[in-house]
Amino acid sequence: MSRETADVVVVGAGINGMAAAARLAKAGRSVALVEAHDRIGGFIGSGERTVPGYVHDTWSSWHPLFVSGPVYAQFGADLHRHGLAYANADGPLTGSVADDGSVTIAHRDLEATVAGFTEPADRDAYRAAVARFGAHAAHIGGLLGTELRSLDALAPLWGLARAGGRAELTGYARDVATSGRAWLRTHFRGPEADRLWAPWLLHGGLAPDSASGGLMVPIFAATLHAAGLPVVVGGAGNFVTAWERLLDELGVRVHTGRRVARIELRDGGAGGVAGEGWSLAAEQAVLASVTPPALYGELLPAGAVSAEVHSAALRYRPGRAAMQVHVALSGPVPWRDPALAGVPLVHLSDGSGSTGIACAEAEAGLLPRRPTVVVGQQHVLDPSRVPDGKAALWLQLQEVPFAPVGDSAGELDTSGGWSPELATGYARRVLDRVAAQAPGLAELVVGMDVITPADLAGYNPNALCGDPYAGSAELDQSFLWRPLAAVPGHATPVPRLWHIGAATHPGAGLGGASGHLVAGRLLAPTPGQRLRGLITRPW
Repeated sequence: MSRETADVVVVGAGINGMAAAARLAKAGRSVALVEAHDRIGGFIGSGERTVPGYVHDTWSSWHPLFVSGPVYAQFGADLHRHGLAYANADGPLTGSVADDGSVTIAHRDLEATVAGFTEPADRDAYRAAVARFGAHAAHIGGLLGTELRSLDALAPLWGLARAGGRAELTGYARDVATSGRAWLRTHFRGPEADRLWAPWLLHGGLAPDSASGGLMVPIFAATLHAAGLPVVVGGAGNFVTAWERLLDELGVRVHTGRRVARIELRDGGAGGVAGEGWSLAAEQAVLASVTPPALYGELLPAGAVSAEVHSAALRYRPGRAAMQVHVALSGPVPWRDPALAGVPLVHLSDGSGSTGIACAEAEAGLLPRRPTVVVGQQHVLDPSRVPDGKAALWLQLQEVPFAPVGDSAGELDTSGGWSPELATGYARRVLDRVAAQAPGLAELVVGMDVITPADLAGYNPNALCGDPYAGSAELDQSFLWRPLAAVPGHATPVPRLWHIGAATHPGAGLGGASGHLVAGRLLAPTPGQRLRGLITRPW
């Protein structure tokens, strides 16, 4: 059996694993990054999935969370030096089109956005909500990027208290307890804000009636106005290429094609990882970007943690499943409303109403009759992805059951699970829903590729039951209670073993926050080192 040694071994090479490995290696630690697939990146990648000449982002696509986060702040210049380039929106950002054809568009410019609101009071309310988050963004970002049950959380909390007083602290606590639908109803009279931002809750793993939506809606709005909707020029695979080059430059030993079977213990703590015919020893720490059931139920030996932790990990809940449909078109999308032709991301939704119904149907195990369709038009920002004069659609469905028990429309046979026939049938329903707003769309389709919830789960074991966000983001499984109420943080009950990834605080997304955070904790001076520094400091 081959055996190597590193200071730190990182399991899983998604954005959090890559971020942790880079930060540790830049500080001089020897790092081994282990990935089961033949290439790093997790749910980041692209390729010609339909017909030659059309490049589709296979899973994730949009990078506002990344470019506004701490990993980009530290490594953005290096990644650009290694070939990363972004195309971003300066005008229209995102829009929604209701079943009756009503279109609402959010622009990068806030005033252009509120100009489309019918109620004057809503314009002021929207400006106020975006300004409020902007005034407190650093403090809220600090909370999302630190251990909430630690002294480190006191600084951003104190900053928020100084900036807004007790009233603002109370207001944010209330927002966390409020659903997106309720928050939007409270602040707006007209339908525009609800139609724009209620569907965005799906991108946080929430539904319109989920608690914490009242916090997330203004975060989504303010972040997009500030950061835009950047996509990687040439496809998300180029993002991975830049990371590969950076990690190589930093000396990170990347081991692809190696599936970790177990975490090995040494002196009562994590001492390394092993798989079939190989092992890696970790002198200082093991970081695992996996789900709680995998960490505590599969990778650690029996008895490594208490029965309480083991049981809680096995009860960790997945959220709704998701699927994607990639479509190559022989011409531009024939939108009924031509304003949508220049919008990078469009939601087909009536807002909280239709999206809430579709979420409820999916939670009941049914295929939604009228799903919320996320229509990505990345070629609007990056024409290099399609041949001249052509178009492509990146369709995301975030309201589907992993194990369907029926069809709300009574049209599709779900008895065989996600069979090719069911996948194709549901994809046609989705395309018909888009075609209702873009007559003649079907005649332009030259290629289509469907990724089912079963495909997602099969590719990435962190996508529990086809949930791309690695676990339900409901309030009882988020913030102070993520990943587990019994282990509410990134340090585990096993010494030298750290938990990172979408299943940990602050949750899913391309920010890389948990990997960056844990790497920082490993690099922080120990209490003894701080004391020695005080003693030897010249006074």
